[in-house]
Amino acid sequence: MKRSGLLIVLAIVVVVGFLSCNGYNGLVKQDESVKKAWNNVQTEYQNRSDLVGNLVNTVKGAANFEQKTLTDVVNARAKATSVNINADNLTPEKIAEFQAAQGQLSGSLSRLLATVEAYPTLKATDNFTKLQGQLEGIENGIKNSRKIFNDEVNTYNTKVRSFPMNILGGIFGFHQKE
Repeated sequence: MKRSGLLIVLAIVVVVGFLSCNGYNGLVKQDESVKKAWNNVQTEYQNRSDLVGNLVNTVKGAANFEQKTLTDVVNARAKATSVNINADNLTPEKIAEFQAAQGQLSGSLSRLLATVEAYPTLKATDNFTKLQGQLEGIENGIKNSRKIFNDEVNTYNTKVRSFPMNILGGIFGFHQKE
């Protein structure tokens, strides 16, 4: 009788151990998906930042352009590229700082493109038209990357907060992400 009881306890320990390993590996996989999605968001913003330099140079070369508008765009680009967030440190404050810098760049770009409307010869240049099209594509990429990131964080948070993963996640340091 003692031997069968020992076998039952051993079987329970093996099953619980297997489920714990499986749960832990699932949390690691989901955490890595969140990090990958965040890196994709940052890549899209970096692509936009890289394109802004080309756009500003094209505008400078093609028109006697309002210097303040160009200066605002260049300064906003510099600020946006200086704010980098590690995927392991996605705190609400850091995300707000990142989004504020990106929002400032978006606003400056909007003002630049609105001001360009007064320069029909600039709007007609192939290079400007090409860059404007690329910018539109990048903005769509940013929107899509942010959606994917939000979906990944939602999936991760649901998993890390659900029973029994909330216990296992707490033991191994997996916490909800912003």
